[in-house]
Amino acid sequence: MKKYLPALVLDVVLVIVFCAIGRRSHDEANALTGLATTAWPFLTGLAVGWLATVALYRDKFDAFLIVPTGIVVWLSTLAVGMLLRVVSGQGTAFSFVLVAGTVLAVFLLGWRAVAKIVTKSRATTR
Repeated sequence: MKKYLPALVLDVVLVIVFCAIGRRSHDEANALTGLATTAWPFLTGLAVGWLATVALYRDKFDAFLIVPTGIVVWLSTLAVGMLLRVVSGQGTAFSFVLVAGTVLAVFLLGWRAVAKIVTKSRATTR
């Protein structure tokens, strides 16, 4: 499991970057507390996605795979994140859900796609 720590850290960093970009685009103040308020629902969703994927695919778990890991992590981050935003009284406008879903997909699936391409490229050049 230790070999997957970089993947987990990258997912966490990308979710925080997503939240920071969103706060910055709306000129929201209170940098650290505001970022924490925005990020916790999505980070919780990310944790749920990781735990679910590890539990479901225990013997075949690979954090670098787009399917199933990336998809489960992305959908969980989005769905649980939005649910927790509703419960905590934060906004979930339809346009925000679309933007969040798109950006999180690009971030959480994108790096996995790039890693796959790089890994394949290295394997074919050897």
